[in-house]
Amino acid sequence: MRTAEIKRRFLNHFETNGHTVVPSAPLPAIADPNLLFINAGMVQFVPFFLGQRTPPYARATSVQKCIRTPDIDEVGKTSRHGTFFQMNGNFSFGDYFKEGAIKLAWELSTKPVDQGGFGLDPEKIWATVYLDDDEAIGIWKRTGLPAERIVRRGKKDNFWSMGIPGPAGPCSELYYDRGDAYGKSGGPEVDEDRYLEYWNLVFMQHEITNVKSKEVFDIVGDLPNKNIDTGMGLERIASLLQGVDNLYEIDEVKPILAKAAELTGKRYGQAVSHVAAESHPDDVRLRVIADHVRTALMVISDGVIPSNEGRGYVLRRILRRAIRSMRLLGWQEGPALPLLLPIARDCMAPSYPEVAEEYDRISQYAYGEEERFLQTLNAGTTILDLAVTETKATGGRLLAGDKAFQLHDTYGFPIDLTLEIAAEQGLAVDEDGFRRLMAEQRANAKADAKARKTGHADLSVYRAALEDGGPVEFTGYRETVRESRVRSLLGAKVAGEGDEVSLVLDATPFYAESGGQLADSGFITLGGGRVEVLDVQSPLPGLIVHRARVVAGEVHPGDTAFAEIDIDRRRAVSRAHTATHLIHQTMRNFLGESATQAGSLNAPGRLRFDFNTPAAVPASVLHDVEQQVNEVLLRDLTVHAFITSQEEARKIGAMALFGEKYGDEVRVVEVGDYARELCGGTHVERSAQLGLVKILSEASVGSGVRRVEALVGLDAFSHLAREHLLVSRLAELFRVPGDQVADRVEQTVAQLRDAERELEKLRTQVVLAGAGALAEGARDVHGIAFVGTEAPEGTSANEVRTLVQEIRGRIPADRPAVVAVTARAGGKASLVVAVNAAGKDRGLKAGDLVKGALSGRGGGNADLAQGGGVPAAEAPNLLTAVEKAL
Repeated sequence: MRTAEIKRRFLNHFETNGHTVVPSAPLPAIADPNLLFINAGMVQFVPFFLGQRTPPYARATSVQKCIRTPDIDEVGKTSRHGTFFQMNGNFSFGDYFKEGAIKLAWELSTKPVDQGGFGLDPEKIWATVYLDDDEAIGIWKRTGLPAERIVRRGKKDNFWSMGIPGPAGPCSELYYDRGDAYGKSGGPEVDEDRYLEYWNLVFMQHEITNVKSKEVFDIVGDLPNKNIDTGMGLERIASLLQGVDNLYEIDEVKPILAKAAELTGKRYGQAVSHVAAESHPDDVRLRVIADHVRTALMVISDGVIPSNEGRGYVLRRILRRAIRSMRLLGWQEGPALPLLLPIARDCMAPSYPEVAEEYDRISQYAYGEEERFLQTLNAGTTILDLAVTETKATGGRLLAGDKAFQLHDTYGFPIDLTLEIAAEQGLAVDEDGFRRLMAEQRANAKADAKARKTGHADLSVYRAALEDGGPVEFTGYRETVRESRVRSLLGAKVAGEGDEVSLVLDATPFYAESGGQLADSGFITLGGGRVEVLDVQSPLPGLIVHRARVVAGEVHPGDTAFAEIDIDRRRAVSRAHTATHLIHQTMRNFLGESATQAGSLNAPGRLRFDFNTPAAVPASVLHDVEQQVNEVLLRDLTVHAFITSQEEARKIGAMALFGEKYGDEVRVVEVGDYARELCGGTHVERSAQLGLVKILSEASVGSGVRRVEALVGLDAFSHLAREHLLVSRLAELFRVPGDQVADRVEQTVAQLRDAERELEKLRTQVVLAGAGALAEGARDVHGIAFVGTEAPEGTSANEVRTLVQEIRGRIPADRPAVVAVTARAGGKASLVVAVNAAGKDRGLKAGDLVKGALSGRGGGNADLAQGGGVPAAEAPNLLTAVEKAL
């Protein structure tokens, strides 16, 4: 049974049992500050479990895309660990509980294939339950499962949470006995390779906080309702139903593995055992490649691109592990991803058509990352070769752990390749030292991550405010002033003049910062006071919090309020937001559909727009984009916003941002027939109200991400007016028409550069003119011909090095010689020393002489070395120090 068919049967089973089919949320966990990626099927339903939002359905089912990376080093070594996986889930929000969940799971598991089920042998199914969950044991027995195949287990195995503060509860897991060939008998506690877990039924009823581990946490209370959250690993059930040993051999993964084996000339399945932990190292590497290539495909398809932080760093690490594994298997034929990624696309397209539709964009970033990493490998190999040479030169046989760590941490050079190359040179690596440094780095990273985990418990004050009065009505789309009431002051009962306070109104025209649009500012007038609104945020869906300063009187909960936004600021911000939509659409017109938004800032009169593209945008294209945007303004198109279903929005071609999670109902903003995008921000009514859009700059802000900055409206006019004055002044100075200023400036700059080059030649000739005399005047110091002199102030470093070598070359070759020249520039002194061949035969080294004169600073080799950074007054002393060292 193919994986896509398993997915279809799962959703159909629960849909026919009253569940609403909910699409998978994007992999990036945009709405959760604790997660980089969605790591469980229930993540998108957390607000329903916590009672923060009312679910639109009592029962739901989904197949959620997930990423888990804490066990990345275990990928390929077991039958259970993968970075990307799909979680089949069914959910109940205060509807059915334990009995319903167990009955539905047993029915789908054991129902014959010809009746729409999975057809698992009921005699091979085991269940585990939480230690004291007698209720679940009773239900399993009534289902027909014998007591000897029901096992009680502790918190570590049978109490589920996301690993962070939030909803949690005891669980019951289903295991399938794969037979004697896979391990020892005796149930899941004895062998989890033989007894493969394929479904986890979580009885979600508690809220936890202060989470220190899977077993150490505090239960702070019960959830508003008893809920059900289940997770059936799609890859795991596929491995059972397809009769293969592990998730790497199912139909969505095995073709990638087979292609990697073909390319590297390896034969997969060299071990005689079915147990993944006993696999041949080559098999493990092939699995890593298959898993990571598929993971990268799915992550990039959801809008993440390789970078050095956050989600982008996880993606970069996954891609590089795949490329590294190909290298370790012997692949030396250049880029491998162009041969592997299309296989992954074809495997996943039946379930996710978007990976085929977006493949051009996906492949651009994946292939570009491989090219960069191959360059890193080349650079790292060169550095490693030098480290190996230095180690051997000192008689060592152990490459230092800090050197291996530096290669790994600074250059991204994998430890596996360090071990491999060192072994080829007859050296071992101080792995203990390397692991210690890695452990220190991980400990620091974990401490940082823990410090960043605000968790749901930190939202308790906001949640209380939301529960107290329900969602706050935002009225700012249709009005800029509003009579309302102060519903609550967060953390205070009263606020006086000068106090800063966070307050919640029943309804508000103030826009909360979101989607790149800055928050509104303005004033709220109350019966006994007045506050200036400094910022507006929405910490929870439906809650709008005004952060304000009391400028007069006092503020109390229950006060009647008159809210009035700064209308000029709102209009300026709205112009910038509409301009962003137009630039986004126009960039896609010129660069293709892959030029998708990666971030934005909409501020009064200006905007910043980040977008995905692998290369710089030519100046001619930027000019064309700007012109086309301004032509749209002249068309005076109507800007229209409306609410529709997500499905309908897709049908009409509304752009959605990668990684964003949208509800069933979405707001679409149209600029005539030119641009159509999902957006919750504020906009102008007609495109002509923007006046003018002026693009100022375009630059890189990261791998594959470019940034455009632009001005809108009066700010754009003011900028052009200043540029006009500048051009007029230059035209006057150069005595040319305005349209010839650029050519004249370019011509003048070229002339200045030519003059500088001529001046440099003359200065070099002057400096070198005395080289012969200096060589002839060399003094004998203990049998060494020594020349010590100071170059004219302002002499460049290149000129000093040339002078030193010129003097050395004029001293007879059979006479040991040392030449030292100092120079002063910018208040600092520098030193360059050269030693000839005869001098080196006497044991003299230029590098040692420089370091001796500069107290260890500087560097070079035995022939030529340099250093500096000391006060200019020290120049004579440097020459003296070199002479004394002879």
